[in-house]
Amino acid sequence: MKRTIALQVNGAAQEVLVEGGRTLLEVLREDLRLTGTKFGCEHGECGACTVLVDNTPALSCITLAQLCDGKSVTTVEGLEGPVADAIHAAFAEAGASQCGYCTPGFAIMFHHLMERSAAGETIDPRRELSGNICRCTGFVKILDAYERGTAKQRV
Repeated sequence: MKRTIALQVNGAAQEVLVEGGRTLLEVLREDLRLTGTKFGCEHGECGACTVLVDNTPALSCITLAQLCDGKSVTTVEGLEGPVADAIHAAFAEAGASQCGYCTPGFAIMFHHLMERSAAGETIDPRRELSGNICRCTGFVKILDAYERGTAKQRV
């Protein structure tokens, strides 16, 4: 059954006609042409499709679009401001992005974790990032990028 859903995507109001089984990832990429969020495993195991739904990380490949009706969605294209600038710089400095396929999911997670950290929460990046997979760099450079990003945020 098709129905129209309303989303706030990267700060812009969007209305999309979707069928019941379509995922948020399909709607973002195919209907809204926001291709920064990546198809990875399509089973919710790699993290390449991570977005924020009402400021909470969600695996968009296993999130039904209709369940997001009335919610706010942030994709990698919507990351901006000082935290996003710190993330971009940290990834570059640490050499944490090789093929780049996993980078959007990691960037979303970094943003979420850095905001929680800035609010005073203690973050264990190894545990928090364990749902995201990188096949090129492993986690050493990515964890280094996270540390660099949080250091830049504190300045």
